[in-house]
Amino acid sequence: MVASVIIKPSTLIGKIQLQRIEEHTLFKFTEDLQSRMEELLDKKKSDHLTLEEISELEAIGELDRIFTHINAMLLAQK
Repeated sequence: MVASVIIKPSTLIGKIQLQRIEEHTLFKFTEDLQSRMEELLDKKKSDHLTLEEISELEAIGELDRIFTHINAMLLAQK
């Protein structure tokens, strides 16, 4: 039996920053989190992710979708 590793997106919330772009303040990943996501995506392409890394990538992806949606809502407010 293989134990599953679950990483919750909320554990990564401290790696989100606010960035001012023109007249909007948007949510962005820190450079560390952005780099980690890119590293995991590269490993995924070569099929070398561990179970923990799969869970981590899924959590980062979920956080990315959430903040992309929130940023889109913020940008739509004109």
